[in-house]
Amino acid sequence: MRIMVMVVWVTFALSAIAVADETNSAKELLKNKLDAVLVVIQKKDLALEAKKKEIIAIVTPVFDFSLMSKLTIGKKHWIGLPPEKRDRFTELFVEFLKKTYLDAITLYTNEKVVYGESVHIKNKVHIPTELITNDNAYRMLYKFYKSKQGWKIYDVEIQGVSLIRTYRSQFDSVLRNGTIDDLILKLEKHEINKPKPLTDSKQST
Repeated sequence: MRIMVMVVWVTFALSAIAVADETNSAKELLKNKLDAVLVVIQKKDLALEAKKKEIIAIVTPVFDFSLMSKLTIGKKHWIGLPPEKRDRFTELFVEFLKKTYLDAITLYTNEKVVYGESVHIKNKVHIPTELITNDNAYRMLYKFYKSKQGWKIYDVEIQGVSLIRTYRSQFDSVLRNGTIDDLILKLEKHEINKPKPLTDSKQST
């Protein structure tokens, strides 16, 4: 009986260590990316558009934009789409997602990033961060999942508002009342609403 208890305890301890290691690896990946992004943001001799290009090159490898596209359009709509419609939607939406993230991350200069306590859920890790400047904080929650290629971001919450949920609600409304062509046209004309926090002023801590 004592041996069995010890085995269970050791197994639990090793499992906890493995989870901690996984969580730390995701946080370290995010930290490296955000540190690099802040270096670009703080370059005073670099134009904004040039900064955005550098930032996209830094963050693109860690975002699973294709998965984010599928999640926002929803399984029930995605399954019935012909390949060419999927490709066109994904192309347009990835471009839109990148712009949304850039609009959020480049609003601020000379900040520091504070990392909150990460939450590990099966093969997912949620990492809360705050961009802090003076007495203000700008909250962003990065949601990772473990892919075959390593940790990938599948959603970002900006000031508590999920990109996936925001766009899924809009897209579902369009597709319930129209077609994928209507949605593609809205993306082409930039008629999709961004999360409200992007238009709000900085919020105090």
